[in-house]
Amino acid sequence: MAALAQKLGEKLQSVRSGNPLVHHITNFVVMELTANVTLHVGGSPVMAHSLEEVTDMVKLASCLNINMGTLEPNWVASMLAAGKKANSLGVPIVFDPVGNGATPYRTETAANLIKELDISVIRGNGGEIGLLADKGGQVKGVDSVGGPEEPAKVAKALANKLGTIVAITGPVDYVSDGKSAFAIRNGHKYLAQLTGTGCSATTAISCFVGANKEDKLMATVAALSFFGSAAEVAVKESSTKGPASFKVNFHDALANMTVEDFVQLVKVDDVSD
Repeated sequence: MAALAQKLGEKLQSVRSGNPLVHHITNFVVMELTANVTLHVGGSPVMAHSLEEVTDMVKLASCLNINMGTLEPNWVASMLAAGKKANSLGVPIVFDPVGNGATPYRTETAANLIKELDISVIRGNGGEIGLLADKGGQVKGVDSVGGPEEPAKVAKALANKLGTIVAITGPVDYVSDGKSAFAIRNGHKYLAQLTGTGCSATTAISCFVGANKEDKLMATVAALSFFGSAAEVAVKESSTKGPASFKVNFHDALANMTVEDFVQLVKVDDVSD
């Protein structure tokens, strides 16, 4: 555990020293929130969704974050254009299939983006990923109300099928590249009581992957452990009385947590078998 925690700490150090630019094509609900999360984690955000500029913007980026939260056809066209340009440049793509399975349009869009683009990481809740993998799941709007019974196995199977890294987030997070699998046990229930924390977790992954392109699997594990660790720090603050005050302290924890602090808080298990 100590060696793994140290390795994850190194991924955070790479973010802090590298200041990766994350190009977001994301939704109206979380734009400000995820821009701030990018800054507090250690990256630099840009929110650009116009078809006229996305291929130019992605040239500057360390990572492209594609998020389906507030879908409409022009944005889907921008996602595809930016994604194909990112692929041609070797810029990793992190994809959040928000609400996959809720409507035919979302389901078809997610499937098409996965088909057309070489995606580095897919992050979703249990319902979104379970439905994506045809392994059971249920969504209510964009929220999960039921995921697969064996999330580690589902993440591993879907990652192997798609040739990507899959992250399922929830009370316990699971990450797999199709061979290895990890369970991340950092976090707090207040994360589920705030809009946009799933999208913010995807943003954290984008920062870590953008700064650690040579090891995207452990970058993803590190991002989710760091994200959950910040929640644990925030809830211990005396000023945290509920979800709203937690949100402020959570952002402070993201910004103020040192590599040394993070290494001490890591709760990650190898569940590859």
